[in-house]
Amino acid sequence: MPFKSLHIIEPILRSLKEEGYTKPTPIQEQAIPILLQGKDLLGCAQTGTGKTAAFAIPILQMLSENRPQGGKRKTRALILTPTRELAVQIADSFRAYGKYTGLTNTVIFGGVNQGKQTSSLNRGVDIVIATPGRLLDLMDQGFVSLRDVEMFVLDEADRMLDMGFLNDVKKIISHLPHERQSLFFSATMPPEIVKLAHTILHNPEKVTITPNEPTVDAIKQYVFFVDKAKKKDLLLYVLDDDDIRTALVFTRTKHGADIVVRILTQNNIRAEAIHGNKSQNVRQRALNNFKAQKTRVLVATDIAARGIDVDDLEFVINYEIPNIPETYVHRIGRTGRAGAKGTALSFCDGGELPFLNDIEKLIKKEIPAFNDHPYPMSQEHHEKQPAKNSHGSFHSAKKTAATPGRKKWRGQKRRR
Repeated sequence: MPFKSLHIIEPILRSLKEEGYTKPTPIQEQAIPILLQGKDLLGCAQTGTGKTAAFAIPILQMLSENRPQGGKRKTRALILTPTRELAVQIADSFRAYGKYTGLTNTVIFGGVNQGKQTSSLNRGVDIVIATPGRLLDLMDQGFVSLRDVEMFVLDEADRMLDMGFLNDVKKIISHLPHERQSLFFSATMPPEIVKLAHTILHNPEKVTITPNEPTVDAIKQYVFFVDKAKKKDLLLYVLDDDDIRTALVFTRTKHGADIVVRILTQNNIRAEAIHGNKSQNVRQRALNNFKAQKTRVLVATDIAARGIDVDDLEFVINYEIPNIPETYVHRIGRTGRAGAKGTALSFCDGGELPFLNDIEKLIKKEIPAFNDHPYPMSQEHHEKQPAKNSHGSFHSAKKTAATPGRKKWRGQKRRR
């Protein structure tokens, strides 16, 4: 199905063609017609599904077709998102898709001087993409009015909850007009998020893109059973591979991320961390260094990693298994984008076996195990041992002048 069949206006179709978009993803195909009818939407979708375009395209089209005549531009659409990185990427998408519509947008986030943001707001903009804290601050100062908002998007709602933004979100919503179109997106639907959705949406249509679709299936996935104390050694072993030019490493905590960076740095591997305790400028600099391959390893927590979109990122390493199975899908979705190769390696210790089981139930497949590495999990630490096949293993060769060091991954079954 081409984008044209979704009744998208010509200026946006032209932009999509220039961006290399040929046909809509499943969430775009389902969501765009619903939104163009003016209905509220509840979307549950993983990363890498094309969610931003699914809401940006209809917002641009509806604002373009119902443009007020004369006077200063008023904020008619508000997109609320949890992190600066994601806000910047959403703004870039709006600019790319809407460059022939004449609509304008600005990004509002904390951690930087507010001067440029307030100047843009004073000139007047059609679309505001914002993080909650800075938006409330500028509202209190009188720089932002939400009384003319026609379309409201709450993006990454579950991360809003994780980051403690729920009260800020509720305050912002209280300033929105009652008559509006609302869009609500969340990767997971815990009870608190379902309750919040009910307070925001009116008779919404629901679109769910399940995590076991090709976005995940296209990524090679492997698990390494290892004792917790040996994970640092296993990480160094895995990274002793010339094929891994860059890798995104996930930890569950900020402290854990800092520890991993310290270990890698001590072993002459250029690494940086991004998490909530880092300033926005530091996080953006680390991300830019990683994209430019000046930094080989970027270590991130799940919250800070939302919005990371790096071209040709082949390797994601779960240093710690996430305790929420949907989070695993989002982590590995940072690789294997747009048809590129993607490999996800997960280090599983004895205490994380229940998390692994939950993940495999969600994605409806068993993740192949690698047994032949130097730091296997002690037998007494788990009852689910991988098979000890002598073939099909993770292995390495010593570097020589003739033969560069290389590791290969081939999956093998493990006993239940």
